[in-house]
Amino acid sequence: MSPGSLQRARALTPAELEAVADLEARVVAVDGGRLKLEWNTLRGRPGTAVEDLVWWEGDRLIGFCGLYAFGPPTIEVVGMVDPAWRRRGIGTALLDAAVDVVHDRGLGPILVVVPGPSAGGHALATRRGATHAHAEHALVLHGPPGHSVTDPDITLRVAAADDAPEVARLLAAGFGHAPDDLFARLMVDTGRTLLIERAGHAVGTVRITHDAEVGGVYGFAVDPAHQGQGIGRDVLARVCRQLRDEGARRVQLEVTVDNDRALDLYRSLGFTRTQTEDYYQLPSTE
Repeated sequence: MSPGSLQRARALTPAELEAVADLEARVVAVDGGRLKLEWNTLRGRPGTAVEDLVWWEGDRLIGFCGLYAFGPPTIEVVGMVDPAWRRRGIGTALLDAAVDVVHDRGLGPILVVVPGPSAGGHALATRRGATHAHAEHALVLHGPPGHSVTDPDITLRVAAADDAPEVARLLAAGFGHAPDDLFARLMVDTGRTLLIERAGHAVGTVRITHDAEVGGVYGFAVDPAHQGQGIGRDVLARVCRQLRDEGARRVQLEVTVDNDRALDLYRSLGFTRTQTEDYYQLPSTE
């Protein structure tokens, strides 16, 4: 293997994105499940910093590692290696390069996302001294959502820049924290952050994305003071129908494995588990 095969990319070209998609298909065909590649984010890279590592053998992409700053300073790392090229140190080299990039940017901690069935991924994280942080179920909805009652007092609108403090409040109430770059997220066009209002008062928030045939639901939070009133079911059904109307054939979301209340809601609307993904936190080298 040539050391020059590993390349650092600020943004992937259309041809490189197609190569990543081809690699993903080869990996999933062997391993099953899915990979958390966040295609909407990959296609919307601003190109201002290195965020992807790629490994080529000739003109064939056989390794990929993406960095995702969903809640800076924490960075999620997702990688894959062609099944025919495993056990050659490529995964380790990609992860090492990703760690160097993150440290050079002064970010961290680093969470490595490992699909549940990936024995190699778990072994790699363990060899690096990572500790298991948490696990999430990846869920998918095929077809329309199940029955829900639409409350006419509940409205959805796209959050604007001056809504950032309210969205932050709702995310903190729902998840215990809000991302540091929330204002920037509201300004990018790779998704829509919606404000959920009842009679003009903000009671929740959700972010939706749409990439080709796949819709995504993220950061879905209802103010604890307004939970148990059917708002979550009403809103989730609405955004799923909206994404389907826009051309999405399936809708994806993630939920922590210990969030039984949310999991029951998602299942009741027709979501099924694709797989469980483990998040490992790498030790700090500072």
